[in-house]
Amino acid sequence: MKNTTIALALSASLSLPVMADDNESTIIDGLDFGPLAQLVGTWISADAGGVDIAPAQKDLDVAAGTPAVTPFYETITFEVAADATNASDQYLVALYYKQEVFRKADDSKFHDQRGYFVYDKANQKVYNSFCVPRNTCVTAEGAAGNQMTLVASERGIAESNYMTENATTTDFTMSIQIEDDKMTYSQTTLLDIYGQSVSHTDSSILVKVE
Repeated sequence: MKNTTIALALSASLSLPVMADDNESTIIDGLDFGPLAQLVGTWISADAGGVDIAPAQKDLDVAAGTPAVTPFYETITFEVAADATNASDQYLVALYYKQEVFRKADDSKFHDQRGYFVYDKANQKVYNSFCVPRNTCVTAEGAAGNQMTLVASERGIAESNYMTENATTTDFTMSIQIEDDKMTYSQTTLLDIYGQSVSHTDSSILVKVE
């Protein structure tokens, strides 16, 4: 996952947004999390795990920037964070999440991500705002629902000067589907690296364990 930017392609029927008025289970600690309420808890990879396809490093036995495939497994934990109001107008509720990703080959952790999934009930929007320890942060947004496509906001990518000069992120897309205790996602991060534009993609299926 590394410099995570994700284009998620899912083949599934479109689900309507989950509304608090229709389902009281979307209320947690007095806050209405809409379709995000079902995320609260811990998720682990299904048996098949996930696949990361990233531009290869220069020290590998392939040309730098060519696709390097890494099978992985992961754990994602979601918990209630807080609510907030932007500009006296936009009311939001947020889930904090922690994502840790490990190589199947040797069980080493190669991706660590911290962020928030944020719900705007009035406008039926969801945001994924996250950072990875490569000095890159992303905010993506899209329509709320059980199946969502979140795309990097107009000014939704921040990074260090080094990353801008050597491995800049130019776009990010994530598709995520939540169905009972199963979550499927696919994401694509576009990068300018090694003198070329390349895609870094991740896809995975997870199951809820608590």
